[in-house]
Amino acid sequence: MRGGSRDLKEKVTEVKSIILNKDELERQYAYIYLKRFFDVILSLIGLLVLAVPFLIIAAFVKFCDGGPVLYTQERVGKDGRRFKIYKFRSMYVDADKLLEKLKEKNEVTGPMFKMKNDPRITSVGRFLRKISLDELPQLWNVLRGDMSLVGPRPPLPREVANYSKYDLQRLWVIPGITGLWQATERNNVGFEEMVELDLEYIKKRSLLFDVKIILLTIVAIIHPNGAY
Repeated sequence: MRGGSRDLKEKVTEVKSIILNKDELERQYAYIYLKRFFDVILSLIGLLVLAVPFLIIAAFVKFCDGGPVLYTQERVGKDGRRFKIYKFRSMYVDADKLLEKLKEKNEVTGPMFKMKNDPRITSVGRFLRKISLDELPQLWNVLRGDMSLVGPRPPLPREVANYSKYDLQRLWVIPGITGLWQATERNNVGFEEMVELDLEYIKKRSLLFDVKIILLTIVAIIHPNGAY
């Protein structure tokens, strides 16, 4: 994917070329209803099957530093609707307060904040993030309808405040636990490249494409591709 990443960066530098039609996206009725059907079925199965692993992970998170097991955070979903996202806590309790002091060490471009050796991450949290286990509680968000299994990652409100009109296109669909960016490049590219990958997904979205991304995500979990 490295060569593809370089090609994508060149495209982004030249022009932001993916312009979506919101009305056409809203009229993809068969895809929207079928996707929701599979989201409900698969998220419910996932929550039931993973109940015991959830308890084991929860125990490790709790015993690591004694803080809460789950971390909730406000995110922005489809058409700007805000909701609370659920994760296994991977950072120390005061992590949000420390962010201001670390902003100058941001390792990605744009509104996002990413830092490979982020001192706010606990030892257990680092392992969970490496193979994306911290994201599993978002199956509850999928069951509720806040998110889908596949789609652009839901951004923070402070990130959206710095979005251009072009970037806002990624909020025209329901966000997902995984997507083309997470399954391919992840932290290997910056914000603009992430947006291009998200828009490419939205433009090409189909149930078959969603299955392909889920399979790529499983491969990325087995062979981590830049998660931190």
